[in-house]
Amino acid sequence: RLLGEDVIWSGSPEDGMLSSHRILSTATHSGDGVYGNATGQTLRYRIIADCHAINNQINDEWLIRDQGAIVRQLGWDPKAYAADLIEREGGVENCVRPFTPAIDVAGPYKGRGNDNEWGARYADLLNRIMGADMAAIPASYDEACQLELPGGLTEHGHDAADRFWMGLRASFPNATFSIEHQIGREDAGEPARAAVRWGLHGKHEGWGSFGEPSGAEVYVMGISHAEFGPRGLRREFVLFDETAIWKQIVMQTG
Repeated sequence: RLLGEDVIWSGSPEDGMLSSHRILSTATHSGDGVYGNATGQTLRYRIIADCHAINNQINDEWLIRDQGAIVRQLGWDPKAYAADLIEREGGVENCVRPFTPAIDVAGPYKGRGNDNEWGARYADLLNRIMGADMAAIPASYDEACQLELPGGLTEHGHDAADRFWMGLRASFPNATFSIEHQIGREDAGEPARAAVRWGLHGKHEGWGSFGEPSGAEVYVMGISHAEFGPRGLRREFVLFDETAIWKQIVMQTG
């Protein structure tokens, strides 16, 4: 079952619309497939998809499913799952390649979202965090912020935000951080909101969330949603596919 949590959008039906859809999915692992033999396990995980639509058709899409949350609920460690999947797909030479800029196919959407202040504010905040600005989180996040993070984790507060973002950055200390889409919205009855699709591209050469440095070249595609209140960012939803990151590392290191 797909439960729509939010849609943060920009544009118009006439000119085309870029929208970022956040979905909470519930499912049952009832069939054999990419996750192994059926277990009957019930699952809960998020998906965020950036979609471009015009003429009542979606013609470009960037989708992230929280694979880390799925495999953990099935009893797997994401790294072990990635290694096993490589073998099941025929080994390093034959397995399905994770998405990277090298295999990207240019689609019809050439825009970047809108110039609303809340999208710009969130993009600037992420740039500051990725630039190791240690003051960014305490200055910009509500002290009681709620964080919904990859792996199905829920955390709260400044320390948790710092651990998450610095743990990611520490794994890829010299990687290039880029903002690909940014959307901000202010709607009646809703908090000010922002959606940002971002990339982190470089070598796994630091100790952080992804363990011992391997030197592997890795691309992380992430999408984040943020809600703002009177004391700053109060809710943040971040997704990237941990298994795709580990797959890139294992493919290059064994």
